[in-house]
Amino acid sequence: MDSYGQFASVYDRLMVDMPYAQWLQFAESCWQRYGVPESVVDLGCGTGSIAVPLALSGKRVYGIDLSADMLAVARSKWDELPARSGSAVWLQQDMRDWRLLEPADCVLSFCDCMNYLTEEADVEAAFRAAYDGLKGDGGLFLFDVHPPALLRRYADEQPFILDEDDIAYIWTSELDEERCEIEHHLTIFAQERGERFRRFEELHRQRAYDPAWIESALRRAGFETVDRYADFELKPAGEGSERLFFAAVKR
Repeated sequence: MDSYGQFASVYDRLMVDMPYAQWLQFAESCWQRYGVPESVVDLGCGTGSIAVPLALSGKRVYGIDLSADMLAVARSKWDELPARSGSAVWLQQDMRDWRLLEPADCVLSFCDCMNYLTEEADVEAAFRAAYDGLKGDGGLFLFDVHPPALLRRYADEQPFILDEDDIAYIWTSELDEERCEIEHHLTIFAQERGERFRRFEELHRQRAYDPAWIESALRRAGFETVDRYADFELKPAGEGSERLFFAAVKR
């Protein structure tokens, strides 16, 4: 499950173009529709690129991740801020089995974290944990996933190459069509002090699930209201959607 080792040291550099502002805006749009939370759990929080802005907005945030290295980066970001209006707690826990002392108003998990759960039983465990961790009436679970079509596109379009002055990678992908599971193999070259570069390998696995199965799994976990959106907007998902969003409400 912990796919991020040395990767944590270069994660923010490689993810600089990720649409964090759009994820935050999508969450705000959902909160206007379903209810504004005071406490938020960020599952798979990584280096805190979503959790930290949420905490700065005044919310009580719990950043949960399996990787101690990623959490160390997130904690240092938070600790180095000169002024902090909200609160942030960083917890090394598994998204399939996490616990807080009190229920949260909202649980979110963006940046396709759920795709890293490559067995149906693990996805269902994560859904049950989110349900159990939410308050009893109106607790909201927000997450996004890559649909099967996008994983197939990755396999068709690979390899991917980045060549910058301070960092480079070669990224290849191999798809198991039957399981709709993809392996991403990355060879990364990251500049250290001076002109020396460090080379390391990363292997990341993701699996895409049928959206109808995801919805049924959410209902089995106990969520009564399940809405599906696409591509950072409160609009119905279509065949060409590259990122699916789910909003599940606990009653």
